[in-house]
Amino acid sequence: MSDVTNQPDTPVLAGAQGQRSRVRRVISRIGAALFVLWGTITVTFLVLAVLPGDRATILLNITSGQVIERTAEELAPINALYGFDKPILEQYGRYFWQLAQGDMGFSFELQRPVSHIIAEQLTPTFTLAIAALLLAWLIALPWTLLTAGKSRRLSAFGSAMETIMAGLPQYWIGILLLIVFAIGLRWFPVVGGSSWAGTLLPAITLAIPLAGFIGHTLRDEFERSLQEPFVLSARARGMSLGSVRRQHVIRHALIPAITLSGWAIGNLLSGAVLVEAVFARPGLGNVLVNAVSNKDFALVSGIVVLISFLYILINLVVDTISLLVDPRMRGQQ
Repeated sequence: MSDVTNQPDTPVLAGAQGQRSRVRRVISRIGAALFVLWGTITVTFLVLAVLPGDRATILLNITSGQVIERTAEELAPINALYGFDKPILEQYGRYFWQLAQGDMGFSFELQRPVSHIIAEQLTPTFTLAIAALLLAWLIALPWTLLTAGKSRRLSAFGSAMETIMAGLPQYWIGILLLIVFAIGLRWFPVVGGSSWAGTLLPAITLAIPLAGFIGHTLRDEFERSLQEPFVLSARARGMSLGSVRRQHVIRHALIPAITLSGWAIGNLLSGAVLVEAVFARPGLGNVLVNAVSNKDFALVSGIVVLISFLYILINLVVDTISLLVDPRMRGQQ
């Protein structure tokens, strides 16, 4: 009698335990993300701190427009004002505290707050990253549906093409597209802009390698899902293979690829920095290149930390959503 009475409680108990387990895993992921962000901030500070050249001298030379040797009397007020003469640990504490308050510092080259500069240039870079992600999916999804789960030869060909695309260097693709379509055929402007014509070639440059990665992930999951029992069950009920592929298999294959897209956004943001420089397109890329060449440490630090933060945040969000909605991940708990 007691066994019968206790049976209805079992699913409720299992559900509560599963919910607690998911919460723990989400908290664990948040903790890991914060740790990675702290590590990124720390490494960025240390790398910039040990670069050759006296920062006070560089600052004075930038503001005066003269590259000359500076006396100790000239450097003393700058060192005192910005704490360059303080111990490295104290400088790090000040740097970290400013970032925690949203203060990225001041660009001495552009004479403006770093946060204002980044806010102006982030939109073109983010637009390019989103356009590249959409193009990558437009390439990868039809390609996978056409070549996956059919003949072995066709699947092998599709996989080989994905491997080639994934291995192509973005810099090489960008230069090739620029030479052929901008300089040769003159279909697109040589100097990129924020219009669709100035965005398309840079977006294709970023999309081709990403399409290879997404297509490879889709193919693996697609062909694995074709071997699952639910496919055999659907076929036994009289559903055609094409209907099974479109209605059931593709949904299972999409989840890991969507998770990969979270990684892709962060990767595209960092890749856009290089591609924007190739196409002379407005965005964080050109700003970062100029900041590095001019040793504008505050601006370099701000851009690097921001891209790292966005990369970590997007991956955390996508990973958490996948954990909550993917039944296969829930089943692993």
